[in-house]
Amino acid sequence: MKRHDSCRMMVVWLGMVAGILTIGGAAKADFTLGAPVQIGPPIWSAGNDPQGSCFSGDGLELYFASDRPGGLGIGDIWVATREGLDAPWGEPINLGAPVNNAQSQIEPAISPDGLELYFGHWTDWDIRVSRRPSKDAPWSSPELLGPPVGLGGETCVKFSADGLSLYFASKRSGGYGNLDIWVSTRATTADPWGEPVNLGPNVNTPADDSAPSISSDGRVLFFISSRPGSYHPAGYDIWMTTRATTNDPWGTPINCDVINNNATLTGIWRVYPTVSPDGSVLYFERGYDMWQSAITPSVDFNGDGRIEVGDLVALINNWGTVDSLCDVGPMPWGDGKVDAADLEVLMSEWGQEVNDPTLVAHWALDETEGMIARDSASGYDGTLCGGPVWEPAGGHIDGALRCDGVDDYVATPFVLDRIEGSFSVFAWVSGGAPGQVILSQKDEVNWLMADAATGALLTELGSTGRQGQVLASQGLITEDTWHRVGFVRDGSDRILYVDDIEVARDTVTSLAESHGLLYIGAGKGLEPGTFWSGLIDDVRIYNRVVRP
Repeated sequence: MKRHDSCRMMVVWLGMVAGILTIGGAAKADFTLGAPVQIGPPIWSAGNDPQGSCFSGDGLELYFASDRPGGLGIGDIWVATREGLDAPWGEPINLGAPVNNAQSQIEPAISPDGLELYFGHWTDWDIRVSRRPSKDAPWSSPELLGPPVGLGGETCVKFSADGLSLYFASKRSGGYGNLDIWVSTRATTADPWGEPVNLGPNVNTPADDSAPSISSDGRVLFFISSRPGSYHPAGYDIWMTTRATTNDPWGTPINCDVINNNATLTGIWRVYPTVSPDGSVLYFERGYDMWQSAITPSVDFNGDGRIEVGDLVALINNWGTVDSLCDVGPMPWGDGKVDAADLEVLMSEWGQEVNDPTLVAHWALDETEGMIARDSASGYDGTLCGGPVWEPAGGHIDGALRCDGVDDYVATPFVLDRIEGSFSVFAWVSGGAPGQVILSQKDEVNWLMADAATGALLTELGSTGRQGQVLASQGLITEDTWHRVGFVRDGSDRILYVDDIEVARDTVTSLAESHGLLYIGAGKGLEPGTFWSGLIDDVRIYNRVVRP
């Protein structure tokens, strides 16, 4: 049976059972930015200085500013085309006069219908507009945009997908800092732009906030900022904010650290983010280069490293809800409802190997010899201490590590500060005894352990001032059988899982800051009685919500 036929049958089946499904809680939207890849020729040419780019509404044209040879001045606007979204870009074409001249044209923005071209000038930082009656007609001579948008000093304009909103950066009065991001709207494409509105303090700060790029569904905004938390405070980082619908306020921005804190892109800040119309890729610039980062949904909902029945069950259980964990289509961040579009995305990944950038550490514990427990995700390799024994055929998934309950454990480097947003940790264990610990942070807190009185799963992860307040469950884990244990922090709640079943939950506004290395199989202080006596396998840490 073909995959799309299977999807149709699955949709019919899900429609029949949707009325009896349980409702899942809301979760942080889960999509990831892939490792940056340089955009080579013909878009990039040696020594050229790109100055902003934008996609046409269908994603088949890329307009960009460049000082490459063959232009009319010190910076021109060019356009490259391609035959399909997966096809390579063709040789760029200079737009010529009257758009380009002896000055420097920068930061182009093409309207979705392709009939308006907005761009900036190095000379005066005023926005110009060229128009054409049809896509086959020549561009008109540029005119200043004028009030209420064009007051002088506006920069980095971008259209919404319907052409009725114009996002831009400005130093005008009424903002929250130096450069702020504003939006102006109009009733139809034939109407003038209305009075601009500041995007507010969730987006704008006393620092510079600029270069907005709005997704085609209006729910994700990429921009640059020099705000606190940036890796390049003297320059700019790329940040991202989301909202549930276009009528909701923007959420707290998140640093796109896979781009900003990337060893390949050292030495200079990142600017001019541009998200593709289908939401599959983010273009940006670094110095004299253009780069791209793939945007992909996280469909391994239960965090077991496989796209299989467990993920399908999670989607079924949230069918028809607004659960953002399972809302992964048609955009990577979904459309506000778990439905057939999300099923299609899930089935397109069915059975494929998972490459999840949110997996920040993964100790498979499948080694057969040696003193090193390899981390296949990020290189946080652990060191065996006390003499634990490799059991290559004894794990729940391939091999495992056997600890003697006396002094055996694994010490790893610092992995993740638990104060920073959502995260999840899961492991398989067998054996153990009350009071013994599966995962801890040196001298700070026990992450996963067996209750000293009952042998049930417990966590000490808590907020500042509540370090002693544990979250205990009734999920027994100290048996000679395999259990998958997990802790999830979803931004507001602490959740414990045993065998993929929620066994405890409470609300904690924030978790305490942390800096210590991790212990696998021992308590935070290596106290007697805290060493695990049994098998530990497949320890995973994610910087997102995982829901078994």
